[in-house]
Amino acid sequence: MHFLDQLALGFSVVFTVQNLVYCFIGCFLGTLVGVLPGLGPVPTIAMLLPLTFGVEPVSALIMLAGLYYGSQYGGSTTAILINLPGESASIVTAIDGHQMARKGRAGTALATAAIGSFFAGTVATLLIACFAPLLAQFALQFGAPEYFSLMVLGLSASALMASGSFLKAIAMILLGILLGISGDDLYTGLPRLTFGIHDMGDGMEFVSIAMGVFGLSEIMKNLETEPERNVVVRTVKGLWLSRKDFAEIAAPVVRGTALGSILGVLPGGGALLASFASYFLEKRIAENPEKFGKGAIAGLAGPESANNAGAQTSFIPMLTLGIPSNAVMALMLAALIMQGITPGPNVINEQPQLFWGLIVSMWIGNLMLLVLNLPLIGIWVKLLMVPYRVLFPAIMTFGCIGVFTVNNNTFDVYAMAVFGIVGYILMKLDFEPAPLLLGFVLGPLLEENLIRSMLLSQGDARIFVQRPISATLLTLALLTIILVMIPALRKKRAVIFAE
Repeated sequence: MHFLDQLALGFSVVFTVQNLVYCFIGCFLGTLVGVLPGLGPVPTIAMLLPLTFGVEPVSALIMLAGLYYGSQYGGSTTAILINLPGESASIVTAIDGHQMARKGRAGTALATAAIGSFFAGTVATLLIACFAPLLAQFALQFGAPEYFSLMVLGLSASALMASGSFLKAIAMILLGILLGISGDDLYTGLPRLTFGIHDMGDGMEFVSIAMGVFGLSEIMKNLETEPERNVVVRTVKGLWLSRKDFAEIAAPVVRGTALGSILGVLPGGGALLASFASYFLEKRIAENPEKFGKGAIAGLAGPESANNAGAQTSFIPMLTLGIPSNAVMALMLAALIMQGITPGPNVINEQPQLFWGLIVSMWIGNLMLLVLNLPLIGIWVKLLMVPYRVLFPAIMTFGCIGVFTVNNNTFDVYAMAVFGIVGYILMKLDFEPAPLLLGFVLGPLLEENLIRSMLLSQGDARIFVQRPISATLLTLALLTIILVMIPALRKKRAVIFAE
């Protein structure tokens, strides 16, 4: 199918009343989630997953995608106005954005964030449309051994997402795999890791784990340390840029878009890494680096563009290979599986309306977000004044209702509560939950492809290194582990020599 025909198919899918409404809902909720500190896209998407069961797969994915990249937009509002990032990728935005607001340039800062985000999102979506089909075409050469090696690479690379101990990240991945393969064995029918609990016969429910580990634990943490919100500007004016401002942000926006588009594809990369990398790049090449941290518009434009580009290109490995590059993509992958769609390279050929509909919806969604963010600034400012202790009961209520409606089973609600406590304890012990979620999603796929590979080779494990693509992927996985371990080994060596 020709590229223009594929885009035409995407536009025909999106331009229905139903899908436009879902796109708007996703973008609006994403902005809201980004504006309100303490929510974030991961617990919100986990909470909304059960509500997508009665919805067409393409509509559900359009809404969830809009929520994700919409949260990148909304997070900049709180970062600029109250120096409190509503989303983790907006941490860098607060550095110069808030200083601009303190100097009376809040409108300019918000306009810069919106325009940079819109440009980056548009370009990143074009890159997905161009390169994702090529990657999927290559992935069609994969058999069971290649998929097993790809899963190993994805899991080893997910250790990059953890900012703390490498061993703790590996422990979380293994815990996620064990939870993912619990329940009745597909080949023998025998129960495993069910601890005699009948309700665990079909395995743990993904929504219960995601909502518990990310949603409830996040609520506990925020209630423990709810920060003060001091809004610098209550009435925002001048929501447009001068010619001089446009000239100053043009190059940083382009560089941030390029950097974010590349880093977004990498496992463990995404929006957060892209925004930090863009900020350091802009500061390094700036003529007056001393202005950074004091309200430099380039220090706002580059990172904002980078985090939105990174958020959108992170869809490429998820859609084409079935490998999530971050926790949000793991939730997206789970949404596909719940809808009965097998993620991987065949999605583009077997579900072209879903793939191209999602691509086109990103263009439409970015336009909606540009329209939403600037005129509704007054509403977002008022929402910033709502105390978190008022918000969390509503969040918990919707979470419990959502988890219960998946199987109409109270066991899932109890499981969510248990994993909420477990998630809170893990955060206190500096265990990051994202690798656990990736392990849970990829664990069953890893096991399935391992068994298929062993059946193909009649039990000969050399099949994984005898096939070139599989051997290359395993080598990359080994290199990833080595790269992650090098800083820890250097630190240990320095301690030994110091003694």
